[in-house]
Amino acid sequence: MNITTSDSKKLLVLNKPKGYVVTRSDELGRKTVYNLLPDWVFDDGWMPIGRLDLESKGLLLFTTNGKIGDALTRPGNCVKVYEIWVRGHVTDEHIAEALKGVKSKNELLKALVVEKIGIGGAKTKLRIQIDEGKNRHIRRLFGALKDPKFGTPLKVLNLSRISIGNFKLNIESGKWRYLSLEEEKMLIKNID
Repeated sequence: MNITTSDSKKLLVLNKPKGYVVTRSDELGRKTVYNLLPDWVFDDGWMPIGRLDLESKGLLLFTTNGKIGDALTRPGNCVKVYEIWVRGHVTDEHIAEALKGVKSKNELLKALVVEKIGIGGAKTKLRIQIDEGKNRHIRRLFGALKDPKFGTPLKVLNLSRISIGNFKLNIESGKWRYLSLEEEKMLIKNID
């Protein structure tokens, strides 16, 4: 993909599929996100902004600009939106707890917004907003809550990041592109 004059030279986006590790290399020999990108992305030092675990998918930004990377990952600086499927019956009480915060591994994990957007059998689809990204934040948050019917922990079965700030994912799984200069400006204008 050739860069044009309307493309950002600081940011690119990848729609990460499941099964890829967000790291430059993996000692276990697993596929990394760099397997989905041209060699020059690795060679020129483009780094992922934040993480998505092996089983998660969706929006992943890359930059060579440390200031942009730091600003987009600093807690409280940038809202990230996820859609998740949870095994278990998510109640209004669960949503209230997620908004208030739950302890996991001596950390307080919480969401800014939790919306129930679908139900399928014993699964609940939610849209979650957070403004920090602790390790496996959403999976641990819901894993700390119990299904009222069965008494077992809720489990995130499927997690997809759909937006960072005002930038919404809009490319196919496994594909990448540069952000436009307009998208770059909109994304970083509200960040100190």
